[in-house]
Amino acid sequence: MKPDPITLEVVGNSLVAYAEEMAEALCKSAYNMMIYEVRDFCCGLIDTEGRMICQNAGGLPIFLADLGIAVKDGIDRYGLDGFAPGDVVIMNHAQVCGQHLNNVVVYTPCFHEGKVVAFAASRAHWVDVGGLRTGFGNVQTTEIFHEGLQLRSIKIYEAGERNDGVWQVITDNIRFPESSLGDLRAQIACCQLGGRRLGELLSRYSLATARACIAEQWDQAEHEARAVVASIPDGRYTAESWLDNDGRRIDTRLRVKVTVIVDGTNMIIDYSEMNEQVPSPLNSGYSGGLAAARVAFKALTMPDAPVNEGCFRPLELISPEGTMLNARPPAALGLWSISLPTVIDTILKALAPAMPERIPAAHKGDMGGCSFYGYRKDTGTRFVLMNIFGGGWGGRPHEDGEDASVSICQGDVRNTPVELQEVHFPFILECHRLRPDSGGPGKYRGGLGLEIRYRALQECTVNINLERTLDPPWGVNGGASGVVNRCVIRRANGEERDVKKESNVPLEAGDTVTFLTAGGGGYGDPLERARELIERDIALGYVGREGAARDYGDGNWTTSRRSGTAG
Repeated sequence: MKPDPITLEVVGNSLVAYAEEMAEALCKSAYNMMIYEVRDFCCGLIDTEGRMICQNAGGLPIFLADLGIAVKDGIDRYGLDGFAPGDVVIMNHAQVCGQHLNNVVVYTPCFHEGKVVAFAASRAHWVDVGGLRTGFGNVQTTEIFHEGLQLRSIKIYEAGERNDGVWQVITDNIRFPESSLGDLRAQIACCQLGGRRLGELLSRYSLATARACIAEQWDQAEHEARAVVASIPDGRYTAESWLDNDGRRIDTRLRVKVTVIVDGTNMIIDYSEMNEQVPSPLNSGYSGGLAAARVAFKALTMPDAPVNEGCFRPLELISPEGTMLNARPPAALGLWSISLPTVIDTILKALAPAMPERIPAAHKGDMGGCSFYGYRKDTGTRFVLMNIFGGGWGGRPHEDGEDASVSICQGDVRNTPVELQEVHFPFILECHRLRPDSGGPGKYRGGLGLEIRYRALQECTVNINLERTLDPPWGVNGGASGVVNRCVIRRANGEERDVKKESNVPLEAGDTVTFLTAGGGGYGDPLERARELIERDIALGYVGREGAARDYGDGNWTTSRRSGTAG
């Protein structure tokens, strides 16, 4: 029987609220800024078949793919009868999860009347899991065994008793055990909270009623998604773009080619012509490509709706093994997400002719971030500073692109506040500002990138991992491209050089590293841009007068930034 509408709304919104409460609990108890500031995590409830019941709205969209995959591996290993109250399972195995090992899944079984009815799960980015690389961006690894501990569906707690052997193995093999094990405890707490809230719901409504509500939610989400797909003309749509290189073969570009097939209410995304897997960590497992497909699909169909399994029923993925989006083991996966913003933009690019009123120009096209590490001189302790950067999003059919926003893969994550970075790490941030003239010209301008400059206060090391430094974010419908990503190291003696992908670059006190992030592409003919918008951009310093004359025609652009008046 279908639930009545009021019960459906109460149960459905309660489940979403539980996932959000889990996320808040994780943020408040985590040790590492990548979780409590950046929010590089996800939380949710998974059913006994590994299907997504609900997931928190914040965090990374590319975590849409495989919380359920991680839980299903444990179900297959132990069986539903093999779980007991108080069990806690830890999981990051590359062959199953398909992403870098720092993204650790922790989950707990939820019991009702003595039986497992669901699992509460979280994935969070630990600052370290051992291995060759520290922080983001190391391009030196060539196989997964270089990249740290792999933990496959291991009970770190069994019936409430901690597995001290596994705990000790983790402690002895990672660089920041206090941080990572603190994050583990925070993940356990958030999962226990989710399980407790689900138990409260089931004590108020029967299990059968809750399951009926979940099934109805999935059906409604599927119906809404199919209605959007049905509005797209049937056809086969193809697009291609390029990544710079894999970080090891510097002169070899990587092809991103996708085909999107629309057939009635079904959509197929085909990666058969994607670049083959590479001998560097710029690979992902199957779930990496699935994540990109799901993010693009949900953005097109129902971007504001809660996430559940029904959202993706109309979507089919073809992803042959052996490509950089479905690499064969033991491929390195440390930079698994680097290609995904471009993959998503390319999916949207393929559909632009069929959905001109919905598809924007390309955005900054990389994940954007930094990774500095070393030992503090004042305390002798090891540190790693990780942060993410925004950039420009593409101009849209009816308005300019957003400035200084993280990539479509990063969703609602945030950069770490400047003040916290300076308090905790031996750096001064000399600037964090918009990058003028970086957005692509168009009727609707692309969003602006950023200029961010770190000055080292002592010797340390940095990994640089820029992407899309050759191919700028493209414009659509006559719009021009945005500017590309760039990174400049300036030594204390005045020497400068551009850096794209390099690992373990030494820095000395006084050296600066400046990140210049890409601007979004423009939408529509720049000559159709409204004069008042151009004058506003000049007044605010978004566009210089010379740039305005070059990109928008000679319009006597004499606007003064100081006065904000136009002449």
